[in-house]
Amino acid sequence: MTDITETLDLTPATRRMERILAGIDDAQLPGPTPCSETSVGALVDHVLGLSLAFTAAARKDIGPHTDTPPQLTSELPPDWRHLVPDRLGDLRGAWSDPAAWEGMTRAGGLDLPAPVAGLVTLDELVVHGWDLAVATGQQYSCEPDELAACTAFAESITDEERVADGGGLFGPAVRVGDDAPPLERLIGLTGRDPSWRPSASN
Repeated sequence: MTDITETLDLTPATRRMERILAGIDDAQLPGPTPCSETSVGALVDHVLGLSLAFTAAARKDIGPHTDTPPQLTSELPPDWRHLVPDRLGDLRGAWSDPAAWEGMTRAGGLDLPAPVAGLVTLDELVVHGWDLAVATGQQYSCEPDELAACTAFAESITDEERVADGGGLFGPAVRVGDDAPPLERLIGLTGRDPSWRPSASN
C-alpha cells in the first residue's frame, strides 16, 4: 500500500453518495450489485456501517467502530433513509477537520496513518457509489482528482492484499482497454467489470 500524505476533500463524494442512495427504490433493494453475492440492500447497509467506522477513524475515536470491519449483511435498518444524511454528514464533517489527517488512527482493526484512512474512505465512497449507481440504473461520474487519487491507491494494492481482502473492496484486477476512460480503469483495478449491468448478472 502506498504512502499518502495529502489531505482530500470528501465533500463531493459524500454528497454524491447521498444522491445515489436517495435514488434507490425500495423494490431495487433485493437486486444484485457488481459485488459478488451482495444485494443492493446489503451494500447500502455496508455504506452506513463504513460511514460510522471512518467517522470514528477521523476522530481517533478508537473503539468498536474502528476495531472490526463493517460487515455485509442483509439487515438494512428500516429507517435507513433517515440515517443516510446523518451518517454521511458526520463523515464529511469529521474529515473536514485538519486534525483528522494527522498522526495515526485505526480502521477495520488495523492501525494506519490517518491520511491513508482518509484515502480508503474516499475509495470506498467512489467505488461503492459506482456499484450502487449501476445496480439501480443511475448515471455516475466523479471528479478527476478523485479518480486520480483512487486509481493510484488501487494500483498500490498488491495481489497478496487483494487475496487478504476476502472479497471486499478489491478483487483480482479486470483488464480494460488501454484507451479506457479513467473511471473504467479504476473500476477494473478494483476487480469489477466496468460493463456490468443487473441484467448481465442473471
